[in-house]
Amino acid sequence: MKPLRISFLLPGPGRTPTGGGKVVFEYANHLARRGYQVQLVYPAWNSARSMPMRAIKGTASYLVRSLDRCFGPERWFPLDDSIRSFWVPTLAARFVPDADVVIATAWVTAEWLTQYPAGKGKKFYLIQSWETWDGPEKRIRATWTAPLHKIVIARWLQELAHAMGEECAYIPNGLDFARFGLDTPVEQRDPKRLMMLYHSHPVKGSADGLAALALIKREVPDVRVTLFGTPEAHLPSWVEYRRLPSQQELRACYNKASIFLSPSRTEGWPLPPAEAMLCGAALVATDIGGHREYAVHQQTALLSPAKSPEKLAENALRLMRQPELRQQIARQGNARIRQFTWQRAVDSLEGLLVPGLPQHRPAPDESLCAGVAGSF
Repeated sequence: MKPLRISFLLPGPGRTPTGGGKVVFEYANHLARRGYQVQLVYPAWNSARSMPMRAIKGTASYLVRSLDRCFGPERWFPLDDSIRSFWVPTLAARFVPDADVVIATAWVTAEWLTQYPAGKGKKFYLIQSWETWDGPEKRIRATWTAPLHKIVIARWLQELAHAMGEECAYIPNGLDFARFGLDTPVEQRDPKRLMMLYHSHPVKGSADGLAALALIKREVPDVRVTLFGTPEAHLPSWVEYRRLPSQQELRACYNKASIFLSPSRTEGWPLPPAEAMLCGAALVATDIGGHREYAVHQQTALLSPAKSPEKLAENALRLMRQPELRQQIARQGNARIRQFTWQRAVDSLEGLLVPGLPQHRPAPDESLCAGVAGSF
């Protein structure tokens, strides 16, 4: 019997690490290992509407990457050898291979998907965020109400869909327990070692995080701060910055950190805070929908309002000064985050994509984190 063909539509090249891209590549690998024929489609130009100057740049990018073949994530994320990758000018149907299932992974890809004929496959839409930071709300909302089978990664996104009268499946992300884990016991860590993702986009709240870190340094002059990210960064001299760290380097940094700060203003289901929790760091984060997927205030994290560096700093200082609380938060956070496995997520997705398979399993239960301390 011929294996089911599953196409994922990416919003662009996969050369730069992104959380949304990582989720797609994880699904692609797991489905390929289960015997499905997985196809990844990367466009040089992703808009379904004509914008001449960007189209010219997209054409140039298409020609360059057609020659060097550097459009996938292989430099930072290994793909299964059986996965087929397609570098196309746009996501117009004529450039996309036929399949049994086709999955949009961002709003710009969903716009294209609505136009596809039946031969491209049954249409699904993996919604990873409310992407108004990346496009006009009217067009984004139109993709949410389009006739596509919708899958959301977070409860707050499910609530948005329901408010629009749309049905959707809820499948939270998973984590790779082979790549990230607890190597250094939480009680052996220097309480003055902090870590944070740095990103130039305002929604990531890095400016708020840096302001909080400056407040912390006033109180604790010998605090040690490690930031990591993809862009070039001009940061204070007392901040150590790791640009494009390898997975091994990132795991080592997580395991040195006592506290991980996540100052985002909006997130779908953020991976770095979850990875840090899996590695034993206590989470100090903003109280937003994406963080609430695994962060429960005073149980698995300390939460504070977005855009409030003072409150973020206050919570971090509290954990620095109360080692027992920090260790408790770290342990309970680790126990909570270990519920989010890729096996659970892929089982759920497979149940939706393939008729006749069991439907997706229940999502992790917040009540399970209450009172869980664990022992490391």
